[in-house]
Amino acid sequence: MTQTQANPSRPRLRRLLLPLLAGALLAACGGGNTRPTAPQPVAPVVPDPVVAPPKIGLALGGGAAKGFAHIGVIKMLEANGLKPDVVAGTSAGSVVGSLYASGMDPFQLQEKAVALDEGRIRDVRLFSGGLVQGVALQDYVNAQVGKRPIERLRMPFAAVATRLETGERTVFVRGNTGQAVRASSSVPGVFEPVTIGQYQYVDGGVVSPVPVDAARQLGADFVIAVDISSKASGKRPDGMLGIVNQSISIMGQRLGEQELARADIVIRPDVTDYGSADFTRRNQAILEGEKAALAALPQIRAELARLKAQRLQAARAEAAARAAAQAPKLPPCKPRSRWNPIGREQENCTPVAD
Repeated sequence: MTQTQANPSRPRLRRLLLPLLAGALLAACGGGNTRPTAPQPVAPVVPDPVVAPPKIGLALGGGAAKGFAHIGVIKMLEANGLKPDVVAGTSAGSVVGSLYASGMDPFQLQEKAVALDEGRIRDVRLFSGGLVQGVALQDYVNAQVGKRPIERLRMPFAAVATRLETGERTVFVRGNTGQAVRASSSVPGVFEPVTIGQYQYVDGGVVSPVPVDAARQLGADFVIAVDISSKASGKRPDGMLGIVNQSISIMGQRLGEQELARADIVIRPDVTDYGSADFTRRNQAILEGEKAALAALPQIRAELARLKAQRLQAARAEAAARAAAQAPKLPPCKPRSRWNPIGREQENCTPVAD
């Protein structure tokens, strides 16, 4: 009986073919579950929203002849590209503020200050107890602003006065410019009260020594306050006007501190020792205003930059929220999972959990 001999090469061939067949089977099984990777969409570059620059407000405080320091502050601010958009003034601050709001530049203000004759704005009436009537001041201001009412000045302006009958703060933003300034500057005991309509008005420093809130009312986002008020430093004030001004400052000091706290920057020219009725030191007062404003510039720039950054961040968040609200809503779909390894994902949908 013949015995068939085994072919020794057959097991070797099987060993070679098995890995190839297994690889082919795996490739065939996985072939239906592969698809080309879709390119990921590139998010469009969205430009930053346009944010309006902060509106700068200038709040000029009262202080009689020390008010010349306001001119130095304005000079230095404008020289460094910081032009206020609105201006509010109390007493002496309302005088400088009204002329500035009328369109005068700082150098014109300084020329007016140097050429000012004190007698032109002081009309004493003997039969009223020696009080200053204030009509001369009213006429002077109206002549300088071209007899324009407040609402027709080139810059939004407010003059702050005190209603004598009630003690209420009154902010004049319309009407006779000179009359509003006269009311704001009518120091009690020195000037006669000003009658406007059915009320009488006296110096705004009684209720608002530095009119920060009035500048806010004009729309200012960033308020620079200039404080030239007298402080009770232990020294005896000079003359009747000095006594009255210091008395008003003492009465309104606590109230003034609260309002000054609402300013973004407070500039204090070193004019504490200047007499309230001393017009001879006007040039020195202007210089002190320049020096104080120059020293405050780094802080002003830093605070303005911080405010701009906050507004830009808020605008970005608002734009993102608006874009999200306007985006099309995609239908829900279930993603491919291990329980469905060869299924196809639905495209253009919002994945949800199984």
